[in-house]
Amino acid sequence: MSHPVTSLSDAEINRDLLTPLFRTGWKYYCAIAVFGGIALFVFATWAYQIHKGIGVVGKNRPAFWGFYITSFVFWIGISHAGTLISAILRVVQAEWRRPITRCAEAITAFALFTGSLFPIIHLGRAWLFYWLIPYPNDRYLWPNFRSPLMWDFMAINTYLIGSLVYLYLPMIPDMALVRDKTAGTRKSLYRLLALGWRGTADEWLRLDKAISVMALLIIPVAVSVHTIVSWDFAMTVLPMWHSTIFGPYFVVGAIFSGIAALLIAMVLIRQLMHLEKYLQPVHFDNLAKLLLTLSLLWFYFTFTEYLTTWYGNEAAEMPVFWSKISGAYAPLFWAMMCCNFLIPFPILALKRLRTVPGIFVCSVLVLIGMWLERFLIIVPTLVHPFLPFNEWHYRPSWVEVSIASGAFGIFTLFYLLFAKLSPMISVWEVKEGQHSHKSA
Repeated sequence: MSHPVTSLSDAEINRDLLTPLFRTGWKYYCAIAVFGGIALFVFATWAYQIHKGIGVVGKNRPAFWGFYITSFVFWIGISHAGTLISAILRVVQAEWRRPITRCAEAITAFALFTGSLFPIIHLGRAWLFYWLIPYPNDRYLWPNFRSPLMWDFMAINTYLIGSLVYLYLPMIPDMALVRDKTAGTRKSLYRLLALGWRGTADEWLRLDKAISVMALLIIPVAVSVHTIVSWDFAMTVLPMWHSTIFGPYFVVGAIFSGIAALLIAMVLIRQLMHLEKYLQPVHFDNLAKLLLTLSLLWFYFTFTEYLTTWYGNEAAEMPVFWSKISGAYAPLFWAMMCCNFLIPFPILALKRLRTVPGIFVCSVLVLIGMWLERFLIIVPTLVHPFLPFNEWHYRPSWVEVSIASGAFGIFTLFYLLFAKLSPMISVWEVKEGQHSHKSA
């Protein structure tokens, strides 16, 4: 395995990784304007929904969940890219992890921010979101602790707080480095973010212990979060939802989509910031092998889920099953299979095809396929309830489509703003890896 930046000095590493923070081209401002406009459009559409009422979304009995809940599950899944992947690589002390940890951990934070908007948007009366919070009050009103909304609120907030801490701790030395190279208001900001970091041996020891503890804590939290999201479905008795396999099925799907999102971010960062010396083919190759493994696991769980449904042949479940295999949702189902398995498998399995462009294409297809998977889990079941006379065909309105698609703009805007605050590759980790390799 190659070791990047072994021939670069500390000054060269500082120059390469800190330049994007101090030099801003016109392309960056154009990107901020575009994605900022998308974010404003999303919030304007949401304001329109609040003003007119939830009826403008187009949901009707019995399909009260649609693009909003699909996007919620999708973004919470993507959030597993950062803390889970980074934490596992830290725990096993994989040296090649060093250039990818920061951009991975940032994905977690911003995906959680984006995904957590959708339950509030879905509530309709968004100003009452605090009813989900279990706090003492004079009215003696408490949330329903058997409600999936309550479970999601507790799980996501726990994961978000832990992820923000896990993202921030490794940023402290880099914030101090930027602090020493800036002046004026910006210096005051980075002085605050650096928490008085001086780089003493005692501070490095404490930081290393804190990061190690958070890495160990965040792994079970990340796994439990998407397990709880799966219980939103599995705890019901609706056809093809009441399944004991949903916990690991959702966790595998979350890590699968998370790695794909991480690979897309790495390709774009590598190209736009000219960091080819740091994000080398070995990093993409290793993550592509993980993506291939998760693709096989995803196919196994999907095959198991549909095989047991077909073999059981229960009257309530078969209309849902056949609507996906050969009915109204068949084009989406087979597109999902192509995006998640049939196309990525040969590209990722064959070394000559496992190039950076090929990996990028596979990652984009996986994100499309995993969004379709979430949609196919939710909507076909809802439009085929136990009572046939209650069936309905779900059609999303322009409001729902605009907000769901605009979420990608919000996420990208968060990421662009973060790229001007912090180096997207951890400077001190790269230097540490280089020094340890030289001394080996």
